[in-house]
Amino acid sequence: MVYVALLRGINVGGKNKIDMKLLKQTFEQAGMKDVVTYINTGNIIFSNKVLSKTELPSMLEEAIERDFGLQIKVVVRSIDDVGGIISVIPDTWKNDKDMSSDVMFLWDEIDDESVLENLVIKPNIDTVKYVPGAILWSVDKQNVTKSGKSKIIGTKIYKQVTVRNVNTARKIYELMQAQNS
Repeated sequence: MVYVALLRGINVGGKNKIDMKLLKQTFEQAGMKDVVTYINTGNIIFSNKVLSKTELPSMLEEAIERDFGLQIKVVVRSIDDVGGIISVIPDTWKNDKDMSSDVMFLWDEIDDESVLENLVIKPNIDTVKYVPGAILWSVDKQNVTKSGKSKIIGTKIYKQVTVRNVNTARKIYELMQAQNS
């Protein structure tokens, strides 16, 4: 099975620095196959036929702590999970000079549509959707300061998500598909 491990909070603002080449080695030493990293924010595509999706996060978190001395939360999603998320993102959503569109991958503990009830969503500014495994959030760049998206920072929910822009999420899925063929 092809998976992606999404690490939360590495190589951001000079904190929790992890070299991707070394991280790849950590995954390989932990028994992952066909390991590919994508950009510096902690996106690792890999295969594993032994461990389940529920077993992988804690095992990978332990390997990262052992090799880097960092306690990093890892979210693992299968190719089917990511495909389901990507299929719901409108083709018009981009992350560019005009639009800010993100995928907020949810920890399993809060992966439920009711999570939307705890967010500040500005109906005329924000477009927000729940899909199993993620919250999809898009706003025109001109309205970012008025958006409720920034209000999530520092909340309990924010500590239980890892965010990727839609361009990155689409590329991750593309890499997963290439490995699956």
